[in-house]
This record gives sequence, C-alpha cells and structure tokens, in this order.
Amino acid sequence: MKKILITDSVDKKCVDVLTSAGFEVNYKPGMKPDQIVKVIGLYHGLVVRSDTKVTADLIQDMDQMEVIGRAGSGVDNIDTEAATRKGIIVLNTPGGNTISTAEHTMSLMLSMCRNIPQADSSIKSGKWERKKFQGTEVFGKTLGVIGLGKIGREVALRAQGFGMSIVGFDPVFSEIAAEKMDIELLDISKLFERSDIITVHVPYNEDTHHLISEETLALCKDGVKIINCARGGIIDEVAILKALESGKVSAAAFDVYEQEPPDFSGGLIQHPKVVTTPHLGASTEEAQEKVAVQIAEEIVDLFKNKIVRGAVNASAIEAIGNKELAPYVKLAENMGTLQSQLTKEKIKKISIQYSGELLNSSNGLLVSAFLKGFLSKLIPDSVNLVNSALLAKEMGLIVDEKISGEVTDYKNLFTVILNSDKNSYSLSGTVFGNNDIRVVSINNFRIEIKPEGNLLFYSNIDKPGVLATVGKVLSDNQINIAGLSLGRKGIGQEAITVINVDSVIDKNTISKISSISGVNNIYAVKI
Repeated sequence: MKKILITDSVDKKCVDVLTSAGFEVNYKPGMKPDQIVKVIGLYHGLVVRSDTKVTADLIQDMDQMEVIGRAGSGVDNIDTEAATRKGIIVLNTPGGNTISTAEHTMSLMLSMCRNIPQADSSIKSGKWERKKFQGTEVFGKTLGVIGLGKIGREVALRAQGFGMSIVGFDPVFSEIAAEKMDIELLDISKLFERSDIITVHVPYNEDTHHLISEETLALCKDGVKIINCARGGIIDEVAILKALESGKVSAAAFDVYEQEPPDFSGGLIQHPKVVTTPHLGASTEEAQEKVAVQIAEEIVDLFKNKIVRGAVNASAIEAIGNKELAPYVKLAENMGTLQSQLTKEKIKKISIQYSGELLNSSNGLLVSAFLKGFLSKLIPDSVNLVNSALLAKEMGLIVDEKISGEVTDYKNLFTVILNSDKNSYSLSGTVFGNNDIRVVSINNFRIEIKPEGNLLFYSNIDKPGVLATVGKVLSDNQINIAGLSLGRKGIGQEAITVINVDSVIDKNTISKISSISGVNNIYAVKI
C-alpha cells in the first residue's frame, strides 16, 4: 500500500480521493521541518502547498519517495533539480487558480472604479457621503492587458462582457489568436498611451521588474487606473504612490506587493484611492478544492495507471535514464532561456532542427525542453516539459521540427531558428564530452559559449580596444569575468562578444557599456 504524507493545509477532498484509491494518507498540516525529516523515509508520496520547504537535504532523506505533489502552480518551494536527481517526479496543478484570479481582477477593477471599499467603510462609520464616492463606469473604457496567458485572456473575456475595448501586449501571443478574441495587440508603449485601465498578468523576473514605473506611467493618460493581481515587484510602488498624489493615476488596486506582508503604515496601503487585498487571487473555495482534487487525481493516475499528468520534471527523469541525452535536454532548455532574453521582437514561428543519430531519436523531448526555457520568462503560466508545447500552441506560436541529414562539424547538433515578421534568429548547440553543454553558433557567428549563469552579450565592429574598454567598465563595477568568447565575420567587420561573469550585471553597468563608441545590441542574460 502506498503511503502519502500531506504537510500543508489542503482541501479535505484531496484526502478523500487518495484514500478512496486505497492509499494510506497521513494528513498533518503544520508539521515542522524536524518532524518531517524523522518520518519522510516511510512515505511514497508527499503533498504540499507553499508552506513546506522541500529542500535538497529533505529530499536526501526520502528513501521510498516516488512523487512530490504541489497543490498549486508554483514549485519555488521544491528543489526540483534535487528531486530529479533522486528520480522523484514533481507534480503541480497549473491553471487551477485561473478563473479565481481573473474574477478577483475584475472584482478589484469594479471596486476601484466605484469606490466600494471606501464607501462601505464610510457608511459603517455612520456617514452618508454620496457625493464623495462618485465613481466611473467601465463601459466603453479601454482596458490594457499586459500578458495574455491564461489569466490575462480570461480577464479580457470578462471585461468584454462589460462593454470594454481590449488592447493587449504579449511577447508571444499571435495576432491571429488575438484577432479571434477581438483583442488589439499593441507594443507596450502604445498600450500605455491608449489604456484607461491597465492590468498586469506577467511573470516576475529581471525583465518585468518595475515594468510599470515612473517612466512608463509618464506615457499614460492622466487619470489612468492600475491593477496588480500578478506578482509583487512588477509595479514600482513608490512610483505609483507619487503618481496617485499628483493625480496622474486616479486609482489603483493591489492584491500582491513587493514585500509581503507589506508595510501597513505605508502611504500606498493607506492611500484613499487604493483598494487592497491580502494576496487573495487564488483564495476561493472552488480554486482550493480544484487544485486539491487535481493533485490527488494526478497521484492516483501515476500510481494506479502509470500515467503522468502535470509533471514538472517527468521528461527530465526519463532523460536521466539515457546518460547521453540528458545533457542535451539541459542544453535545449538553457538555449530557450537564453533566446527569450536575446530576442525582443514578437516571434511567430520556431523551427527546430536535429543533426546526429542521438538527437534524431529524442522524440520531441528537446522541443519541449527548448519551449520550457523560452516560455518560462515570457508568460505567467507554470511551464514544464509536459505542457510547454500545448502552451505554445495556445499562444498561436508555430513550432516545427526537422531531422537534418546534413553533415556538420559536430556529432550531434541542436539548432533553433526563430522567425518574426521581419527577422530570423538562429542558435545552435552541442555537448562536448559527457555533459559539457555549449552554444556554438549565434546568428551564423561561430562562437563557443557555456550557456549558464550571468552573461553579457554585445556586438561591435572588430577593432582593437573595444574589449579592453568593456572589461574596464566591468572591473570598475566589481564584476569578475569568468569566461570569454568572440565571433566575427572577418577582420574589421561585424563581431559579437559574449562574456561569462560571476555576478548580475546591473542597469548602471549596462548604461556605461552602452556609452562606449561602437558597442551595440547589449544584453545582460541570466540562465
């Protein structure tokens, strides 16, 4: 009999599904780490939400563990790499909170526009202030949706039901898919200019940190309204407060914050034009029941029917069984992560080519790995090796793969070509030895890069002194160089330089490098 331990509070229907399947379930929400360590070796399955931290040390003590299930989408609290090395499947429930978060966004929008929380507080204090809380209609207004993943699309559908016009920005979502939903796709600066209300539904990363800032708010209409039900840090809270006080922003609604819990005495939380909730996007009975039942059913399918659904790392575990293919899976994912940060245009088609007997038999695994890396930094949905191809299809991204019989300089070569409306971008990689992953070509420049950690990319005309000048800027900013690769088309012609560094390259350093004569197309990449 399989034994399942549940260490976080989940809907009891999770327990019901598992016990009905004949498993022994120990429901112990609130267990302390030292208590979990003492018993974890006895269990075949573990179910958590966000409270339990499934660390590499804890995983090391999992003598019989076969599956770790997260009742929710994010797996930040689980060391997935350690679980993969141990051969443990990690499951999650992406999409379980889609409807609840979309509805919460709409609730905040209506509350913000009609001053409902403020009016409620006023009348309960014995006041009758009808004129003070005059609101605005959403009908006929333009809603700017930044990020058209599952939640962003659900928000757009509901807003259309209120008679709103929808404009959207998304680095992946296609024009054809947008047209079917009656969404007008714009570049992000135009979206800021056109929108009466803006809602964000993007992942939080280096590219989206303070996406809404003092600079971008300056592009907006006077009196714009802002909503954040996505992740704290996407909006610069200091800039929003300043804009609220000046009247540039007429109202704002927040469910997530840069620091949680936030500073309750701070000007933003206490501002009379701000509606706030304590991270309630997924907090509905239906959503919690849905993810609880879904994770239980995934575990039952795994143990009873040997069917893997919602796995974050199943294909990686499969690849581990093939010691030759495993490093290519890592290479493909890292190439996807790299390309997502190097390409700023909207990509419409991705062509993937294999050369070499090993890669020709990969059965789509490398495609899934590349798409996982490529999409993870661009969309807010939880992306894994199982669902990456489906998510790409939903976003209207065309993906094809081709087995190439072309003879190359490498025994096995993995090549990706991305096409936008105007340009084409290429990336090729291989593995040296047993697991030494390398990118060996970028846009037809022959180059050799280790695609890991922090990297600086730039192009320039091949001439003496450029590298030394860039190196001095890095040195002056205490950034140590770990590796260097150069590629050029010919003496004195266009060149590309990639520098591996030991720390994050901040915006100030990028600005200084940008001022160097002849240096262009500068990108700081983190993998």
